[in-house]
Amino acid sequence: MSETIPSQNSEGRDDAILPFAVEPLDVRGRVVRLGPSVDTILRRHGYPDTVARLLGEAAALTVLLGSSLKFQGRFQLQTKSDGPVDMVVVDFEAPDRVRATARFDAGRVAEAGPRAGTAQLLGRGHLAMTIDQGSVQSRYQGVVALEGQGFEEAAHQYFRQSEQIPTRVRLAVAEQVEGAGQAWRAGGLLMQFLPHSPERARLADLPPGDLPEGHALLDESRPQEDDAWVEAKSLVATIEDHELVDPTVSSERLLYRLFHERGVRVFEALGVHEACRCSRERVMGMVRNFSAEERREIVGDDGRIGITCEFCSRHYDLDPAEVEAEIAGSPQA
Repeated sequence: MSETIPSQNSEGRDDAILPFAVEPLDVRGRVVRLGPSVDTILRRHGYPDTVARLLGEAAALTVLLGSSLKFQGRFQLQTKSDGPVDMVVVDFEAPDRVRATARFDAGRVAEAGPRAGTAQLLGRGHLAMTIDQGSVQSRYQGVVALEGQGFEEAAHQYFRQSEQIPTRVRLAVAEQVEGAGQAWRAGGLLMQFLPHSPERARLADLPPGDLPEGHALLDESRPQEDDAWVEAKSLVATIEDHELVDPTVSSERLLYRLFHERGVRVFEALGVHEACRCSRERVMGMVRNFSAEERREIVGDDGRIGITCEFCSRHYDLDPAEVEAEIAGSPQA
């Protein structure tokens, strides 16, 4: 734990999560910077640029949220919607493993154009955030309706509805030119207002229901936002996208720029890397759940069962006879 100062070496650390606290404003949060990890995820599938930016945002948001887990578990962000990108899945396995994939309609993505934003690509549907500690009893899921908003606003809506914690999120993705090549980068900041007195954290930005547009609220008892939170939000609102992804602007330098007048402390940075959970054992577990007829149907023309992981593209080539023998000899058979 240390007080932030401008780094003499301005190079930021990639694939790292930096927790911070601004005690005079009663806020805590995390900054994440993803370099090789997100580049590996996005390059592997050759996503169109607009889809890559969308999935990069989703990965940064998932790491920001999942890194708060205090136990060995998994945090998953998943969308299902009617947009050109109809499904996004990002897994964060505590403490440091992330993987991600997206499903999209190439024709509709092309029609949306190179400037299509996250909200346009997602369309309408829902976003689910699931915390899984390894058992059905310990699983928690929060769902947010997607109604034309991007990941930042969806995250704000989730915390207003599910957690009742004043929260601000900023996300950014960019493709950086490196010598003769290019590399994807993603970054994000999550900040929450956590005063000792719960009354100070009352949310004042909930929608006013059916109040006609242009009419002022007459109820003066409606909670007003705490001055400290208003100040913190205004400072975070000054963040420019490039500050979250520029490798020459470290997370420490960004936090110093935002909060140096109040005093900001950073804690030990946590590493994160791309890693898939797939394995032959997991694939066999999935195939074992198929009926005998379903197993016969997935045998290819070459007489083999071929399964490719949607996350890492690793291909599993299985001999149907060996599969049946393993299933027959398993305790569940």
